[in-house]
Formats: sequence, structure tokens, C-alpha cells
Amino acid sequence: MNLDELDLTAAESKATYEEIKAYVLEHTGLKVSHLYIAQVKQKYGIIERENYNKPKSESSRQPKCPPEKEAAITEALKFFRMI
Repeated sequence: MNLDELDLTAAESKATYEEIKAYVLEHTGLKVSHLYIAQVKQKYGIIERENYNKPKSESSRQPKCPPEKEAAITEALKFFRMI
């Protein structure tokens, strides 16, 4: 039996935030934050754990991921077979 023929397991298909950041930096030269990666993952329905560092007020604002960085993160997620 050839191991290359086996499908990827769920654990193998998950990349860390640092791996995603490194991929984006290497391929596009853009630096992305954990917040932007989380926003893109949420957009595609990738389940994240509950955030322990929540804002104290409901009216607090978060910066939105710029389109060029969103495209780069999306490409990285496709590369790591997360979407």
C-alpha cells in the first residue's frame, strides 16, 4: 500500500497562524496579522475556538482585512488545503 495515495487527515490539513504568515510573506511580500487571518478563516466558516481576549464594550472597532491581504491569505489557506 502506497502512503501517498491516502487522503489528508484533518490534523494534517491545518496550518498554524505562523505557517500562514510565513507563506504569505514569502509569496507576496505582505505581512499579515493574526486578526486578518482569523477574519478570513471566519469568512470561510473555518471554526475557531472561543476568543478569551474579548473587547470590554460592544462598540469597540476592529480593523478590517484589506482586499489584497485577504486574497493572499485565501491563497495560503488553499495551499494548506484548509478551504
